[in-house]
Amino acid sequence: MKTIRLTTIIILALLFSARSMAQQGAARQQSEAKSQQTDANGKQLVVPLSEPGKPYKLNVNLVFGSIKVTSYEGKDVIIDVTSSDSKRERPDREGNGMKRLSGGDNLDITAHEKNNEVNIGSDMPLKAVTLNIKVPQGATNIKLSTVNNGIIFASGLNGQIEAENSNGSIELKDVSGSVVANTNNGNVTVALRSVDPKAPMAFTTLNGNIDVTLPATIKANVKARSERDNVYSDFEFTAEPSQAKTSKSAKDGMYRLTVEDWITGKIGGGGPEMMFKTMNGNIYIRKAK
Repeated sequence: MKTIRLTTIIILALLFSARSMAQQGAARQQSEAKSQQTDANGKQLVVPLSEPGKPYKLNVNLVFGSIKVTSYEGKDVIIDVTSSDSKRERPDREGNGMKRLSGGDNLDITAHEKNNEVNIGSDMPLKAVTLNIKVPQGATNIKLSTVNNGIIFASGLNGQIEAENSNGSIELKDVSGSVVANTNNGNVTVALRSVDPKAPMAFTTLNGNIDVTLPATIKANVKARSERDNVYSDFEFTAEPSQAKTSKSAKDGMYRLTVEDWITGKIGGGGPEMMFKTMNGNIYIRKAK
């Protein structure tokens, strides 16, 4: 009788262990399947954070394409990927009557997560893509960068936000924290619902307007310059005298004089520096309603 009872206990223990291992295996399979999930509109990656619910960092880098980031009430970083290669939309002018064969919609997007830091990029840098990324609330540091054929758009983010584009616009809506936004060819449009009272910020472009909306209670030292257009603001602005930076040079009988002048002043009595600079375009510093 004792032998039968002991055998029964061993069998039950083995069954429980097997069941537990099966459940763990199923959970791993679900996690792997989740990271390779697809939908009707394109490819999707789901990236779990090491410590969900805690502060994290996000870095996104592209050479060709657009980056769109929005926050949501979830715990994973969700990346929807679609091809935005404009070559498919252009007529083939060198076919001489021959039909072009499409090579398919090839994509290679990578997402790496370690210690609550997520790095997203493309292993096909010359392929134009659009990344639509949903991120959990609570990011502390966000860096978004693209070079050609795309825009940067973000909404609902909170933290230190850096956005850099070379040939396209930057638009940040309903964000809070601090912002550094720079592009060469495109507008910079930012609406901040709240700001880090100690962090400096900068908004720059070469060819385009800068349009920034700030909280009505903002305190800042403002430094603004538009080389060929104007600077506007509906804040009470206390102007300060600024000394133009003058430089002279001479080379091979050629003499050059450059004068760089800035508008400087305080909003709300002064605070961290905010720099606004464009070459061709207006600057608008707006007070939130």
